[in-house]
Amino acid sequence: MTSPLAQRLSPRAIVLIELALAMGGFAIGTGEFAIMGLMPNVATGLGISEPQVGHVISSYALGVVVGAPVLAILGARLFRRHLLLWLMGFFALGNFASALAPGYGSLMLFRFIAGLPHGAYFGVAMLVAASMVAPDQRAKAVARVLAGLTVAMLIGNPLATWLGQWLSWRWAFALVGAIALLTVALVALFLPLDRSEPRQAPMDEIRAFNRPQVWLSLLIGSIGFAGMFCVFAYLAPTLLEVTRVAPHYIPFALAAFGLGGIVGNLVGGWLFDRLQFRAVAWLLMWSTLVLLVFPLAAGSIWTVIPSVFAVGTMVSLSPALQTRLMDVATGAQTLAAASNHAAFNIANALGPWLGGLAISAGLGWTSTGYIGAATAVCGLLVFAWSWRLERRAAPQRAATAA
Repeated sequence: MTSPLAQRLSPRAIVLIELALAMGGFAIGTGEFAIMGLMPNVATGLGISEPQVGHVISSYALGVVVGAPVLAILGARLFRRHLLLWLMGFFALGNFASALAPGYGSLMLFRFIAGLPHGAYFGVAMLVAASMVAPDQRAKAVARVLAGLTVAMLIGNPLATWLGQWLSWRWAFALVGAIALLTVALVALFLPLDRSEPRQAPMDEIRAFNRPQVWLSLLIGSIGFAGMFCVFAYLAPTLLEVTRVAPHYIPFALAAFGLGGIVGNLVGGWLFDRLQFRAVAWLLMWSTLVLLVFPLAAGSIWTVIPSVFAVGTMVSLSPALQTRLMDVATGAQTLAAASNHAAFNIANALGPWLGGLAISAGLGWTSTGYIGAATAVCGLLVFAWSWRLERRAAPQRAATAA
């Protein structure tokens, strides 16, 4: 059954709304990942080490982790249109501030601030997307909006990296701020105010959120997704130090990663609509395989590019877990949808941190692949725990329904 909003929207209006929401994902994806391609430039510009730039990445991720549940709870009584406008406007300010940061400490602070609206924006945007289609089309609708994030990996991140190499890494963040302001304009123009949409009291959301399957789904994302960020965060120095290519090859590798993300995003939505929760297990097994292959492929530009593409396909976990949370978080969908991106940014903090420990311990740049594969296996173990609990609860749900 479709929502009242979907019933009064034309197919063209739905496409324009999805485009506006995806533009926000494009801004966020470019802002989140651009610094990874510019890691050597930021390190040189601020006079710090590359592992310290990894801490800047983790600072943004920490902002997402803190901001996603807090802003989702505080904004629970707002209409989704209004909340999206406020969140994207705040994101624009955080990125303009990052572009003007005078030093390492201030950049850490401004990246944390820029990360605060990330999860809540995506959470609300996913709910809007799912509300406009039939129930069996939700994962594909979520994937279409998340396509903005994956297109950022293909186009936005390489463009920001090229701009940062040509002018300064600061221009990359200024570009992100400008795209965020464009998103504000598009959402204001295309997304109508729906006064019939369900709104929850903050305490009701918190109570409904406290379910084992919600927490286990978030744990899968927090651990199982860390491997992608472990490899991606140190991709630029790996290409320079292990593959031994010139810096101008880095945007091409980032584009390969982004293309993999686009393919993975579409496959993840398609697979979940068909296999439901079982899709997550298959995606985690695939993630383990591609991460194990990465260290073996890093020695040559001809093998590392396809390997980076394969690592990018791990994005397929995002629409799958996002839709899973919509299924298990009845009564707390705003908080759960936002917290999914908090979980992925725990992975974004955990991956670079673990990779930095391994590199600092002298295990080499390619050790990130093996560390990442271990986290994917841990995510698979959490999936098995969640699956077992669900199978145990199935007879009781059937009896209750009867």
